[in-house]
Amino acid sequence: MKTQLTFGVVGLALLTACADSGANYQPILDGTPTASYKADVAECQALARNQKQFDQETMGAVALGAGIGAVLGEADGGDAVGGAIAGALAGGVASAVDGNERRQAIVIECLRGRGHRIVG
Repeated sequence: MKTQLTFGVVGLALLTACADSGANYQPILDGTPTASYKADVAECQALARNQKQFDQETMGAVALGAGIGAVLGEADGGDAVGGAIAGALAGGVASAVDGNERRQAIVIECLRGRGHRIVG
């Protein structure tokens, strides 16, 4: 039980550490950067980072995963805590990956909207 809790805490800490890596995305530029490119990248990354609804969605997925995991763990043999930890990690990781991809897309679209030729 103690080992499961340790793995759960470590997993959630890693999940939190990666939370806005999509906002730090450095896009691939087609051509020479303009004078405003560096400032535009910083502003677009800040815009992506400030989308807190993605963090709320991730926390909701963690809670939902923990609840489902606890129920399934209990039904499978009585290990509700282990099931809750596994469910929380699974739900949190899936949602964090989605949030990071959405933040990266915000950076790319923001820069394209400012006239930069971004290829990826």
